[in-house]
Amino acid sequence: MTIPTVTLNDGVTMPQIGFGVFQVPGAETTAAVSSALEAGYRSIDTAAAYRNETGVGQALAQSGLARDDLFVTTKLWNTDQGRDNARPALEASLERLGLDRVDLYLIHWPAPGRGLFAETWEAFEELRASGLTRSIGVSNFLPEHLDAIIALGGPVPAVNQIEVHPELQQRSVQDAGALHGIVTEAWSPLAQAGVLGDPVVAEIAAAHGRTPAQVVLRWHLEQGRVVIPKSVTPSRIAENLAITDFTLTSDEVTRIDGLEAGRRTGPDPATFNG
Repeated sequence: MTIPTVTLNDGVTMPQIGFGVFQVPGAETTAAVSSALEAGYRSIDTAAAYRNETGVGQALAQSGLARDDLFVTTKLWNTDQGRDNARPALEASLERLGLDRVDLYLIHWPAPGRGLFAETWEAFEELRASGLTRSIGVSNFLPEHLDAIIALGGPVPAVNQIEVHPELQQRSVQDAGALHGIVTEAWSPLAQAGVLGDPVVAEIAAAHGRTPAQVVLRWHLEQGRVVIPKSVTPSRIAENLAITDFTLTSDEVTRIDGLEAGRRTGPDPATFNG
């Protein structure tokens, strides 16, 4: 299986399909990530806040895969924002992961009430320059947060990881990123399974002989987004990756686009401060 890739605005190549471990208990993480790597995933997305970086690192070490064949993302938690805190936080994540660098490091939330994401971004520039991460980006940033980062005049985020699924498409956020070559990465790409029973999705899935999850993930890929579906069931882990051998029609994409409902499964970045 050939996993499609996207080239980030800093020239780094990133797999378009990754494996997410949000809400995967620490005790189950190593087995889940091992199943994902066996299925063919090479991109793993974790975060300090998930409290499972150690389990991810154990799976990576046990896999026997070359480090250069892996793409590992982790994130800085809100309480670690600030110029002096970013490096120690990343170093702690690296220790838990058993790595000397990650491929992508993200500011997990803008946490606007803390007022620290801009200076945190400047610290991120230094982390990249020091080789502790290949790329730097943000997560859950709205257009006004992106504007504040870009106004600093330094590197532009390579990725903005946001909640995107058929019922919450955040087109204004995606468009704001696209203006600066920022790749949108979708977390909760299946709305925590909330869209899988939708009649439109079910009808399209039946027409292709695919599962509803595969159809929704394919919808993301065809619009250029990176996706990081999560599961702890080996068969579903493999199923979520098997989406590269079919395409949706333009009408089918439009019909799924029409499911927009403004429904979040997570916090609102405009007010969430952690």
